[in-house]
Amino acid sequence: MLKAKILFVGPCESGKTVLANFLTESSDITEYNPTQGVRILEFENPQVASNNKGIGCEFELWDCGGDTKFESCWPALMKDSHGVVIIFNADIPSHLKEIEMWHSCFVQQQLLQDSQCLLIAHHKPGSGGDKGNLSLAAPLNKLKLVHSNLEEEPEEIRMEFIKYLKSIVSSVSESRDREEMSIIT
Repeated sequence: MLKAKILFVGPCESGKTVLANFLTESSDITEYNPTQGVRILEFENPQVASNNKGIGCEFELWDCGGDTKFESCWPALMKDSHGVVIIFNADIPSHLKEIEMWHSCFVQQQLLQDSQCLLIAHHKPGSGGDKGNLSLAAPLNKLKLVHSNLEEEPEEIRMEFIKYLKSIVSSVSESRDREEMSIIT
């Protein structure tokens, strides 16, 4: 069975924990409580197999606290990660600038490919969920951007996340196959 480690990162109060709980079908949280450091959720998704043989994949979703006071821990969080999901609150203008730092630290410094990164513009309940064009700075404008609104379209974000997981599993599987071939030859 393959294992894949996915990081959920982004500014404080962007909805990382709410989305992590929803996408992993974990418990609901009713009041805001900032994540201290990191919270690790382990899950499997039957809709995601590592190849056409149907071999499953176990996921670790690392829900990382958005406070920069945990910055000294970031290298440990990043170690051996296969993908990064940057979540931000699209209704807070400062988040658009902050996600550039998250991308630089968690994607560019790890030399991850664009396909290993997903941007989620999270719309909190009652925000209206305006999906207007967001002006993202380069290189963020090259990344896949999805909007999430758990009140209005919960299954849309679930399906986008499953597509993302499938691409991560494909990447991990190909990497493992290359490694095995290099050992054989």
